[in-house]
Amino acid sequence: MQIDIVQADITTLKVDAIVNAANPSLLGGGGVDGAIHAAAGPTLLAECRKIRNNSYPDGLPSGLAVATGAGDLPARWVIHTPGPNKNMGQTSTKTLAKCFTNSLYVASRLGATSIAFPAIGAGAYGWDPAEVSRIAAHSIREWYETYRHVTSIHKVIMVAYNPTIEEAFHKAFDVPHAESELVHEH
Repeated sequence: MQIDIVQADITTLKVDAIVNAANPSLLGGGGVDGAIHAAAGPTLLAECRKIRNNSYPDGLPSGLAVATGAGDLPARWVIHTPGPNKNMGQTSTKTLAKCFTNSLYVASRLGATSIAFPAIGAGAYGWDPAEVSRIAAHSIREWYETYRHVTSIHKVIMVAYNPTIEEAFHKAFDVPHAESELVHEH
């Protein structure tokens, strides 16, 4: 599995699936969630409303993941996963790890070959970027080791919105800066 680490706007990436650090309401929010909803346009919100109405009337629980189309984004799908909100006392590292692994399950079921992750929880939800990066690295690698023979996913892009998170990703994934390149292709 190829792992790339970039500092970029996740909404501009041409990958099969981008992961949204979603608000549990699935109806948009701040940070990456707001940026994805704004860039994707109204069809994304309409699909999220259908999921709320049909499957999760009380909102999507932390750690679970669901997919929608990507609207106006260059990706094919958006995978929504709400992280635990540390600022509200939700401190389970297992729940945070499930955000990454359940997103991989959903992407793999869709047949995605590439997936881009933000630093789930490292924004408004109060998680330390280094901790998020360690959890991401461990859970993604462990998932891939288990499912590498049956998954379509061969490329994971860790997308940082600032240099602190980018550095944390490099350290946790042990990927030197020179090897981390982004190709805007499927």
